[in-house]
Amino acid sequence: MRRCSAGVVALGLAAASMVGFTSAGPARALTAPVAMTADDLPTWQTNGVVWALAQADGVVFAGGTFSSVRPPGAAAGTGEQPALNFQAFDAASGAPTSCRLSFTVGSGTATVRALAVSPDKSTLYAGGTFGAVNGTPSSNLAAIDIATCTVRDDFKVSVSAQVRGITATADTVYFGGNFTSAGGQVRQHFAAVDTTGALKSFAPAADKNGKALLVTPDGSKVVLGGDFDTVNGAASHALAVVDATTGANVRTYPGFIGATSTVQDLASDATGFYTGNEGTGGFDGRIAVDFSTLNERWRDTCLGATQAVQVYKGVLYSASHAHNCSSMGQFPQMDDRQHLLAESVGNPRPLLGWFPDTDDGPAGTEQIGPRALTTASEGGTDYLWVGGEFTRIASNGNRPQQGLVRFADTPDTRSPSVPQQVTATTVRGGIRIGWQASLDLDDSALTYTVYRNGARLATIGGNSTFWIRPTLGLSDTGTQPGTTYAYQVAVSDAAGNTSARSASASATTPGTPTSTTLTVESSADSYANAGAPSTTYGGNQQLAVRGSSAYIAYLRFDLPAAPQGMVLKSAQLTVRTSSDAVANSTDPISVQHVTDGWTEEGVSWTARPALDPAVIGTVPAPAALQTDYTASLDPAQLTAALGGAYDLALTATGTDSAWFWSREAPGTSGHPQLALTYGQP
Repeated sequence: MRRCSAGVVALGLAAASMVGFTSAGPARALTAPVAMTADDLPTWQTNGVVWALAQADGVVFAGGTFSSVRPPGAAAGTGEQPALNFQAFDAASGAPTSCRLSFTVGSGTATVRALAVSPDKSTLYAGGTFGAVNGTPSSNLAAIDIATCTVRDDFKVSVSAQVRGITATADTVYFGGNFTSAGGQVRQHFAAVDTTGALKSFAPAADKNGKALLVTPDGSKVVLGGDFDTVNGAASHALAVVDATTGANVRTYPGFIGATSTVQDLASDATGFYTGNEGTGGFDGRIAVDFSTLNERWRDTCLGATQAVQVYKGVLYSASHAHNCSSMGQFPQMDDRQHLLAESVGNPRPLLGWFPDTDDGPAGTEQIGPRALTTASEGGTDYLWVGGEFTRIASNGNRPQQGLVRFADTPDTRSPSVPQQVTATTVRGGIRIGWQASLDLDDSALTYTVYRNGARLATIGGNSTFWIRPTLGLSDTGTQPGTTYAYQVAVSDAAGNTSARSASASATTPGTPTSTTLTVESSADSYANAGAPSTTYGGNQQLAVRGSSAYIAYLRFDLPAAPQGMVLKSAQLTVRTSSDAVANSTDPISVQHVTDGWTEEGVSWTARPALDPAVIGTVPAPAALQTDYTASLDPAQLTAALGGAYDLALTATGTDSAWFWSREAPGTSGHPQLALTYGQP
């Protein structure tokens, strides 16, 4: 459980009276503008640190310091395949491809620290500390033919020390790192070569290591990031913009970034570039800079060294170990760290509702967590890949997963947490229900359904994040004197993912009771299909109704006996249309009493029970999906069955089918239910 050094903020919403209550609009699936879910997907793992990621045509390339890969969730040493500091993966499946290269060095530890793909996606450029790739001599910078997964022997350049960052255009490969020479000539931490490895005139002179580069959209300038204090003799700590041909200064940034902060990564979109900064007691966040002016657009001052940034559909995703964003009006100092964040490229406040998380990584590493990000597309789905030194997915029950994980723009599949701390308190005019807001890692706006005595009472919207879990509530003013009411709360996102119902909280109104309402869900349900007369549908999650080419739905309810001194005054059947695109219908639906015996597992068109021809209620034409429809039933028809089972059939005479959720439908809401109101004779 994540803990904050400051108390969790609790905010109360204004009471919502149930007289004339209008439910809040439903939450959107994934709170915009977030487009990636927080649901981690099965992905092969590495046995070490992933420092760099790149992609081309549905293949993701991972480089780092590791010697093998293994299946998702597998323990170290289980099912491993050799992969020496590099492996290619299928973006959609997360499994390794046949492209496997070995990056080695004669002495010391070989590692791949930078990867970049050429604009035509034919060549992968790799940088790091290595002397050979698959036995082919390569001095810290290599070119790989992607189609054949082989080292390009026509690309030859010697770099004196580790390469930390690469970016490529159609005719130029720019790179930065710890080196002071390249191609036999002086190059102070930044250099460029053509596509054969021939050194180009680009020669910005930085006094300390280079770590990141990107080219402006017009190709005229290169943004540099790293540890340096000066570029070409001019003060410009950690960030500079230089001419793409010569490396001459175009824009320097003296005093722009504190002396203890360095730029670890750069990302861009059409409008500007974004830095990922790591500080030692200094600036740890992210900066947005407009291409048009090369001036700051905004600055995110969260604490917790940022290692990687990636833009996707107007959102800046970042990898860090954020532990204090109070300067941004966001979460306070935490004992734990939040390793993945999202913010709008237009404004970093507030942080967006996307909070998947990893751990820091094992002892013996820097324990930073994630270190690399990239997005890849395959089969119409986009994926966000994350690499680093982590070993577990903290947001998914600390599931073991080392070095790599990925997320997708596919529909959200995980439910919000079950509402906690539900209370029911008698107040003047009714009962006040309260609860702590739930948490959903990719939906900050959620919809809560309150149940009274098992029946849906109301819905209300509420926002929450992992550091703000407000107390939500509403007032039930539709109560009767001297009556005990039990309340539960469930929470949904707009994708339909619904939590289990909360623990029940009860309260008793003062006075002498005059009526009570009890709600029961169907204890058995199924449907029969004239087009498949011998088929049974007892385990189906939906019930079908249609007149021509008929479907008939069957429902059984166990009716509570009338409380002492009361009789049945009214009965209401409620069914909910499913989310199927054809679930709605233009035809009203009749409710009839079933007079023969039947079983959920045995009923079929051939073995269908007889019906009383009288219609005891009508469900209006169910025109919308995922919507409740109610039929008022004749209580006189149910009175004799109180204390026992009562069977209903849903029939129609039209040609348009309707589909409703059955009791087997997932989640805890939307099942068929019967509300029985008892009162004095």
